[in-house]
Amino acid sequence: MDIEYRDDPNPGNEALNALWANAWNDPSSRNFSPILARSLAHVGAFAGMRLVGFVNVAWDGGIHAFILDTCVDPEFRRRGVATNLVERAKMLARQRGAEWLHVDFEPHLTGFYRKLGFAATEAGLIRLRD
Repeated sequence: MDIEYRDDPNPGNEALNALWANAWNDPSSRNFSPILARSLAHVGAFAGMRLVGFVNVAWDGGIHAFILDTCVDPEFRRRGVATNLVERAKMLARQRGAEWLHVDFEPHLTGFYRKLGFAATEAGLIRLRD
């Protein structure tokens, strides 16, 4: 099945929560509207009408943008969907004025993000809630 990539598709909470349940094994429901309203961009991957991949580009309102929540439904993994999502997000962030694009990821994703041009950086993280 062909995958169509759409910029800023606003797929709605139902579609995003269904993708999250499959991609992250997380059945909890959330409201994505306030998040997407403040994003610099987001990209959806669709198989027909079904949302099968997603990436969000948050930003600081200036020159820094941040890749968040790159995810692909397990049924559609290993087909280049995540690569295409992130490449499109990079292009949109550049076009919309970002000079720097940051991403945090777990160690097993190092090869994926390095292949896409992301360099290693020092960073810090603190969990604010249990």
